[in-house]
Amino acid sequence: MFSTTKPPWCSKLPRPQYSSLERISIPSQEWFQVYRVRPNVFAIYEPYHWEETISYLVVGSKHSLLIDTGMGIGNIQKVIDSLVPSSATLKVINTHTHHDHTGDNWRFPGRLSGVHSDFVKQNSKGSIEEAQNEIKPGMMWETYLPEDFNPKNYRYHPYEINNYVKENDRIDLGQGQELQVISTPGHSPDSISLLDEKQRLLFVGDVFYQGPILLYRPETNLQDYLKSLEKLTEICSKVDLILPGHNIPNVEPKLIIKAAQAIQEVMNGKAMAKKIDDEKHNEYSYGEFSFVIDPSFL
Repeated sequence: MFSTTKPPWCSKLPRPQYSSLERISIPSQEWFQVYRVRPNVFAIYEPYHWEETISYLVVGSKHSLLIDTGMGIGNIQKVIDSLVPSSATLKVINTHTHHDHTGDNWRFPGRLSGVHSDFVKQNSKGSIEEAQNEIKPGMMWETYLPEDFNPKNYRYHPYEINNYVKENDRIDLGQGQELQVISTPGHSPDSISLLDEKQRLLFVGDVFYQGPILLYRPETNLQDYLKSLEKLTEICSKVDLILPGHNIPNVEPKLIIKAAQAIQEVMNGKAMAKKIDDEKHNEYSYGEFSFVIDPSFL
């Protein structure tokens, strides 16, 4: 039986950055919070899990695009059904295939886009162990769990990528609105970002977010990560807003530039770290964000 006690990490909620956004009421569910970032762009936020994962919906005149599908704890398809006009055809794409961003992929058969790689192929098989590791005591505020959520049955279901994307591909949503695919590996080998140049928005997945950026998994490559941040700094003049995959959906582009300079400093051995996670990892703090790194990568 879950405890309904509020976990300590929830003390930061609600994050003040959400106060500038319009909250959209979604009937009959509490797990997700939905905010309007632009008239046709919605942040679908999971605040009651410690990862605070954010997926996004971009509604176009011909197609709509769901960017990531969340933890799979709540049913994101029900949220989408309440937001997308019935005439719009939904497409789904993953910024990367870490399981906290693909939890509801299985609900959208025939609509999934992603990168072609062995890493994606392995993750698409699903996992029970990875899912169970995300619902250990203290990781959720259980008061807000969906009524039909059964922790014993929680798993990441298998799914199939139906359409592969690569650098500079464009996803057409109709009437001149399109999102450009930008390859940004490093956090994971399959990471991509999506540029909506018309609306001056850049969706970056886990390449950057405000908070501790985790760079310690076996698939992490710091050299690739640095190159990806440097690539995004060249795009920052084209965007007004960065939309990351965790915590806060409205981030200033200048923080991408700061992050690129910071990771270069870390990799050059010019930054001070503190040991965390039983001294397994180094954390390098830069105010709005930090890097949590396996020291063997440096």
